[in-house]
Amino acid sequence: MAKPIYFLLGAIPVIVALLISVPLITKNEIPISAAHSFDKIEIEYTKHQLKKISNGITERIGAQKTEILLIKNNGDTKYTITEKGYPQPDIRSNIDEKNLDKIKALIKETGFIAIPSNSFSIFENVTDYQKSSVKITLNGQVNQIHWPETNATPDFIPPIIAMVESELDKIMFEISE
Repeated sequence: MAKPIYFLLGAIPVIVALLISVPLITKNEIPISAAHSFDKIEIEYTKHQLKKISNGITERIGAQKTEILLIKNNGDTKYTITEKGYPQPDIRSNIDEKNLDKIKALIKETGFIAIPSNSFSIFENVTDYQKSSVKITLNGQVNQIHWPETNATPDFIPPIIAMVESELDKIMFEISE
């Protein structure tokens, strides 16, 4: 029969591991400390509202609305909208350093820059859907990802893409108001 001291000695590393891992697992946001001032980032986020147009024999997909958000490393932003082929005046703005650091940390800590540029298929019967793309340049590394909205594809869209999309949509919303 094992002595109780051996159980106690074996339990110490398990308890220490639990004390370290539980806060990390239950924390649901990325620490802003992951972003450094020397990190250089540029983001081009595009959303297209697409519609399938049928002309009898042929079909084509046309953009009803296109929104483009450009974010420079210093926080300067440019927001462009094109509706039904007519461009609206650009809106120039600036996001604060805290939001820029939050986006940098999200992209850097989650490995977003390393996500492969997959091609997502679209359901045959979908006629109206949103397609988004983001081109990120982080410290000289470039990655561009295109994806449709989740109800227009049978493919799995990684949650990290949805997180980045949500953050960029918030910025678009704030600028457009």
